Amino acid sequence: MKSNFSAIALAATIVMGTGAALAADISGAGATFPFPIYAKWADSYKKETGNGLNYQSIGSGGGIKLITERTVTFGASDKPLKDEERAKAGDVIQWPMVMGGIVPVVNLDGIAAGDLTLDGPTLANIFLGTIKTWDDAAIKKLNPNAKLPSTAIAVVHRADGSGTTFNFTDYLSKVSPDWKSKVGSATSVEWPNGLGAKGNEGVANNVQQTKGAIGYVETAYAKQNKLTTTKMINAAGKVVEANAESVQAAAASADWAKAPGFYLIITNQPGDKSWPISASTFIIMPKKVKDAAAAKEALKFFSWAYEKGDAAAGQLDYVPMPASVKDLVKKSWAQIMTEDGKPVM
Repeated sequence: MKSNFSAIALAATIVMGTGAALAADISGAGATFPFPIYAKWADSYKKETGNGLNYQSIGSGGGIKLITERTVTFGASDKPLKDEERAKAGDVIQWPMVMGGIVPVVNLDGIAAGDLTLDGPTLANIFLGTIKTWDDAAIKKLNPNAKLPSTAIAVVHRADGSGTTFNFTDYLSKVSPDWKSKVGSATSVEWPNGLGAKGNEGVANNVQQTKGAIGYVETAYAKQNKLTTTKMINAAGKVVEANAESVQAAAASADWAKAPGFYLIITNQPGDKSWPISASTFIIMPKKVKDAAAAKEALKFFSWAYEKGDAAAGQLDYVPMPASVKDLVKKSWAQIMTEDGKPVM
């Protein structure tokens, strides 16, 4: 049986696609991390303007591939591209659209959301497979009052190229030397163990259906599917929950003005209230576009989302970009030109 959120997501995709057919052909594809908020924004934008958006939630790797092939108006990725990667994608620009949290989720009898606390090294050892049962001494030490079963741990991870995976493994690489040397950080890694699932949706569904499971999803998927989330011990040694406030705290020290090409990763940030597995999600567009009408309509949508989408983002536990960053981003759009060298906006 599909989760409630999966049904909502499917409906949103259909609405978005129908609207796109009636206006300029705006098409986007990529990260599943921001899909809940992109779907919500698109629905509101269509009601207000009559213009729709067709966004395929296929993973960051797929979004980068399709924008490189120029088969979509924009790509979306939770992994920011370095200078050489943007050049390889055919001279593109990127910018952060919204921020959010990635949270471990579990399926354990007798354990409710927030009952379980993990730290980075323990989480890394679970995904490495060196911690195999839920009553392991390392987990017990962090949760002395929890009734932990001897159930075997079933790891669920992403099977597709994923920016969520990039940020999750970036965090594990920062807190675990073993993880960094044995697995590392990328959109796709050689997982030491576990079951692969496609998209945040697939991980959420698999965790729901598997006793003893642990996975990692964006907070909106956990919230919509009523998954059992864990707390984490952050870089300051404080126990924190994944929510808009803790992601905002993690983002507070981010200096976007000094980030070349907006390349910035916000995992394991300092601060007592910072959620340690926080991430930004990015839009990628070519600097030179063939379909100027679609590109302009896409930029109008992103501008609308920046101006009117903050409340909706907060409702889904995303964190809007600061006003100063939005201003920097809008200035960067001047780089997007038609084939004959005229600004799209």
